[in-house]
Formats: sequence, C-alpha cells, structure tokens
Amino acid sequence: MKITIVYDNEVCRKGLKPDWGFSCFIEAYGKKLLFDTGANGLILLENMKVLDINPASVEEIFISHDHYDHVGGLSDFLKINPVRVYVPSSYREQGHAKDIIKIKETIEIHEKFYSTGELENIEQSLAIKTEKGLVIIVGCSHPGVGNILKAASQYGKPNAIIGGLHGFEDFDLIKDLELVCPTHCTQFKSEIKSLYPEKCVEGGAGKVIEI
Repeated sequence: MKITIVYDNEVCRKGLKPDWGFSCFIEAYGKKLLFDTGANGLILLENMKVLDINPASVEEIFISHDHYDHVGGLSDFLKINPVRVYVPSSYREQGHAKDIIKIKETIEIHEKFYSTGELENIEQSLAIKTEKGLVIIVGCSHPGVGNILKAASQYGKPNAIIGGLHGFEDFDLIKDLELVCPTHCTQFKSEIKSLYPEKCVEGGAGKVIEI
C-alpha cells in the first residue's frame, strides 16, 4: 500500500504548495483512490502534477466530511475526471458528481476497503485491511479518535492512523498502533511525537507512506 499526501498545511517537498486542508492519494490492492480534495482545486491539481499523479488514474474519491478544506477541490477535479464519489449522508453539495454514493452506516465499499459510516452525523473515515491490521485514513477526526477506532475495529485491529486529529489529546488511544501520521488540523503534533517517537511519522504534502 502506498499513500501520498497531496494536500496539507505544510509541505515536505520543494515545488508543492501548502494550504489549509487535506487530501491523499491511496494505491492499494489494485485500487487508486483520492481521499478528500483539500480547499482549493487549483492547488490540488498543481500538487498532483508535481507529484506525477495523473488525475485520470484516480478511480474513486472518498470524502470524509462536508467542510470546505476537504471538499473545496472536488468540483474542479470532477470537471477533469467525473469519478464515483463516496460521501457521508449529511453531505449536501453534489457539484459535478454524476455518481455519488451517500454513506450512513459502516460498510465495505470494496474488498478490504471499509467506511466507518458517518459518525456523530458529520464524518466518515476510511479503513483498509492489511496483513498487519487496519490502516485508517481520517479527515479531521471530529467524531473523536476513540469513536473512529471503535467503529473501524469491527473489520480488524487498527494498526495505523493517518490524517487530521483535531482536538485529540487522549494519547493512550494510540499506544497500540504501529504508525501515527498526524496532519492538517492536529494541534498536538509535538506531544504525539514526543510520546511516541518510534511510531510517529511527520506528514506534509509530498510525504509518501508505504505499508
């Protein structure tokens, strides 16, 4: 599995543009998914170009929640490649999506790919099964990391979490994970890194995580 952070508040590679928001490109089990689209379509597409990710290669988009910094680039992307989009049931703006699937409950969207379902009526997360356990991709973790891990765990043991950990400070919840990559809106990145230096991976646009 290969996860490339395309859009983040910070960058870890020259030539990329930082901006408030999040998006990552996921390649696993023959599937290519874009998770969230950041706040600005032009920045999203420019960063994809720099990272040599062809928008035409994206097969589906998974939207975590209906906040501008996660869906702002969706309309511009769909003008280029009108793929299927998985959104939480509270999502309102359809934009250029021709094939949109609203998700309320926990569901398998493909073999080894799962949605936690829309938690707290605001956000869904993506869980992908690996030999080591579940890799969980989150947008902002508004429902709480504990609730996300619990929802995902029906499909296996959580092994990694990547994405925004907004307001997260119950650090014991991640002690059993092998990898934590806090991005975007995470307020306590330095605390997580200090407590778990062996498992904490710094994010930023351009970061590539292979599991």
